Amino acid sequence: MAARTRPNTVPALRLRETLLGGRTLSLGGVDGWLLTDIAALCAFGLVMVYSASEALGFLWFENPNYFFYRQLMGMGLGVLALVILARTDYHRLRRLAPVAALCLVAMLILVLVPHLGTQANGARRWFTVGPLSVQPSAIAILVSIVFFSKWLTDRGPAVRTYRGVRDYALLIGVLIGLVLLERDLGSSIIIAGTALVLLALGGVRKRHMFVLLGVAMAGGYLLVMLVAYRSSRLATFTHPCDDPLNTGYQACQALYAFGSGGLTGVGLGNSVQKYQWLPEAHTDFIFAIIGEELGLVGTVSVVLAFTLLLWRGVRASLRAPDSYGALLAGGITAWIGIQAFVNIGAVTGVIPTTGIPLPFISYGGTSLAMTLAGVGILCNVSAQGRRQGVTLRAHVDRRRGDGWPSDPGAGDGPGAAPL
Repeated sequence: MAARTRPNTVPALRLRETLLGGRTLSLGGVDGWLLTDIAALCAFGLVMVYSASEALGFLWFENPNYFFYRQLMGMGLGVLALVILARTDYHRLRRLAPVAALCLVAMLILVLVPHLGTQANGARRWFTVGPLSVQPSAIAILVSIVFFSKWLTDRGPAVRTYRGVRDYALLIGVLIGLVLLERDLGSSIIIAGTALVLLALGGVRKRHMFVLLGVAMAGGYLLVMLVAYRSSRLATFTHPCDDPLNTGYQACQALYAFGSGGLTGVGLGNSVQKYQWLPEAHTDFIFAIIGEELGLVGTVSVVLAFTLLLWRGVRASLRAPDSYGALLAGGITAWIGIQAFVNIGAVTGVIPTTGIPLPFISYGGTSLAMTLAGVGILCNVSAQGRRQGVTLRAHVDRRRGDGWPSDPGAGDGPGAAPL
């Protein structure tokens, strides 16, 4: 009998390695579910930014498309960053992390200098270059994930010692202190929460984690109580409608928007609250406009989309080729998850208002571009983990004796790795 022809999987994998050079990845290896989910969120965000800001754009700039065009510009930069980072080996970021961290610290300091940083609503946190504005605190979140992932990986078992945790806490404290000088409590919360998740993933001892959590909670309480407008927000949180025309105005208007929307909403573009009844309708409180125009169906769909993103992100972290990739993927996933939770929680009255945009949906070019850049890194980690899985399965199949893949998705064709 003629011998059965075996699929020569391993040479094909070696050819792919040679073509990629260990440096870039074809977008064909990226998690399709993750990319589809991100594309849907971004497209939906563009629609909602236009709907929520058209009245304000016409009133302020005589152009209903003003905020839409600027958001589209930020998305274009973000998509470019996503494609580049998805095709670039994430291990390169490990070498660039110290330089990026130093540049970030310089930006956070320079933005506080008068005539360099732009001040608005009492906060100096932007660089304005022509029609573009750059917010260093939004960049700080992604850069801190890249840097702290490297720091934890380099320290290894030392993370489980008191000295390692102390040094890590000091680094976080310096970064958060600079962000707080810009009066950006929201970004500080995201950085602190993500840094704690990274520390947990890095293998910190439980007692050290509990101590850090206690210190963080005490520090957060002091930061709120020592600043008048923050303590006012906390007092308003418990009974927002006791003062509906003053301190509780924004929270009450958001609740009115959800109440008006009901199950299916009043219809896309038919919001009443966006006509200057709800402040920050196109930025921090865009989720309320979603609830008004698309109802419970729309808001639940958004929550499900973020849930899918978190699932794919956690999966990428668990299947990462090494500890640095696992920390990167876990940190980026935690960042997006925490930010989405804080924004939705604040808009719905579950937690006090903090001024954090909803990822991929709220207006804000720097925030959107940096979040998409983070997704590009996440895609790269996911793709390399999937490639490694294919290689390992091919090795096992060769040893097994019959040469056929034990996993239907382990072949080297277009559907090489299961989603």
